Amino acid sequence: MIADNVKVSIFGKISNSLYYAKIQANGQNKSAYVISRKQIRDYFDGIVVAVAEFDGLDEERSIVAPYGEIFYEPEIRNLLLKLKNISLKSINCLYEKSCGAIIFHKTKQNTKVLLVKNNSGRYWSFPKGHIEDGENEQQTAIREIKEETGLDVTIFDNFREISEYCPFGKIRKRVVFFLAQAFTDNVKIQEEEIDSYIWVDLQQARKMCVYDNDLRIIDKAETAIHLMRN
Repeated sequence: MIADNVKVSIFGKISNSLYYAKIQANGQNKSAYVISRKQIRDYFDGIVVAVAEFDGLDEERSIVAPYGEIFYEPEIRNLLLKLKNISLKSINCLYEKSCGAIIFHKTKQNTKVLLVKNNSGRYWSFPKGHIEDGENEQQTAIREIKEETGLDVTIFDNFREISEYCPFGKIRKRVVFFLAQAFTDNVKIQEEEIDSYIWVDLQQARKMCVYDNDLRIIDKAETAIHLMRN
């Protein structure tokens, strides 16, 4: 169901942004919830942005939004708190947002960046993690870096790069990367999340990273770091 295009019929309002609805997809009518930041019509075409299970309901429910409205998990969870007599058990979302950083450490001899490999991943990349309720992007990056690497970092405000991709066909991921400086290279990895880490120079980082988005961000980071020296 996730990412499916559906025809929506609104039949009740729960809050200013949450509605009861029926959706039609694949010849079937099913109960669903609609979320929107705008005023919506009683009938419209939408997209399934999440599928959720609830304690108190026998079947999972689709969460539908009008085309063009993007909702990430923390906001969806907050909206669903308005539901009475049921509680959210699990949720899978179409849009996922993470924040992280290219972390560099400078010495008199050289400048190196930190690459990590997640337990579930096969490729080297940069520390990052999902945004949580109440956080802005920089707060998420700082928290995730601390949790995954033990490093305290300083983030530079004039660097913000976005990587977007669909790793599993439907799920649409957005990662916001900042540029961050660490004042020690003493990494303490979070073993539940990180399999290994390495400090490398930018040229070696290009050889170890395989994704075009990562290579583009390395180029941007190199330019920004070079400007700091001048």
